[in-house]
Amino acid sequence: MSQAEIPTLQQLQAEVVHLKEELQTRDQLVQQLSQELFRLVKGNSRQPLQQVTTERDLAEMRALREQLQGMEEQVSFYQDQIAERDTRICSLEQSVQELSDRSQMLEQVVQELPNLYRQKFAERMAPVKEKVAQIQQENRKLHAELQSVSYRLAVRSRKAGQLDLPSFARGEDEVDLSAPGLSPLENV
Repeated sequence: MSQAEIPTLQQLQAEVVHLKEELQTRDQLVQQLSQELFRLVKGNSRQPLQQVTTERDLAEMRALREQLQGMEEQVSFYQDQIAERDTRICSLEQSVQELSDRSQMLEQVVQELPNLYRQKFAERMAPVKEKVAQIQQENRKLHAELQSVSYRLAVRSRKAGQLDLPSFARGEDEVDLSAPGLSPLENV
């Protein structure tokens, strides 16, 4: 069944009310027919049953019995339909309840998602923050060592009066940096 073919709960309840009204009307007709039949039989009970010989009376009794049987079949049919509709209504109400429960559960999950994501993000970020803190601490330590080495190098070069430059092996194209009149500190 497609979504458009599924009747709503209100439609089903309206149809059940309509069927109950029809069943009540049929019950009244059956009651009336039963009373009429009883009246006819009671009226004829004063006379022996064998005396009812008129063709008209027999035809009327047959017609009433057929009507009564038809009404009983209709009542049975409508009772079956009502029972089937009641079962269907119960099934639909149960489906509605299950879907409502599921909807509430999903709504609760959706409401909890931001907190869950924050928690998972914080859990993943903890090792990263720890590593960043270690690197920053190591960076400060290395920076302090670099400043210390720079300071010591500056003090040493002031004491020695010259820079501590690496020495290269002298070749043909080599230029003498310690030429007269130029001190290594003046070039700096």
